[in-house]
Amino acid sequence: MSALARESRPAPALVPMDTSMLDVVTEIERAAYDFPWTRGNFLDSMSAGYTLRVLRATPDNIVGYYIAMPGVEELHLLNLTVAPAAQRQGYAHLMLDALRAQAVSLRARELWLEVRASNQRAREIYERFGFRNCGLRRHYYPARGTGREDAVVMSLSLPEVLHGLG
Repeated sequence: MSALARESRPAPALVPMDTSMLDVVTEIERAAYDFPWTRGNFLDSMSAGYTLRVLRATPDNIVGYYIAMPGVEELHLLNLTVAPAAQRQGYAHLMLDALRAQAVSLRARELWLEVRASNQRAREIYERFGFRNCGLRRHYYPARGTGREDAVVMSLSLPEVLHGLG
């Protein structure tokens, strides 16, 4: 591909998720996880007023999304997913950048998330982004068979300087 063709490609864009996108989002969710969120989970998050964003690589190609719940001086990442075919292209980092910017705009002091203990790849992405392990929730996630899987709790502190206080 020529440099000109690469330059004319639109930049990925994060846009608010709406119900018209849920068929694609739930398809990505089912492809990415053994225990995916349901359409109802996404609708409940919309009704609750959480932040739901989709990442479009092009205007007609959703490659990922995230859902975050605001709290008192914190933002909790509930779901961040990149379509399996679009992984390892920097999309998770792009969404984490947007999430951090949102947290700062809300004057949050911390970002929180849970991740499956077995999801080493996601844990490494979060660690490279600056998240630190800060706890474990035993038997948090459903697992294949009759068992449950632990969640690693991770947090990212947002320095006061980011809030214009430092």
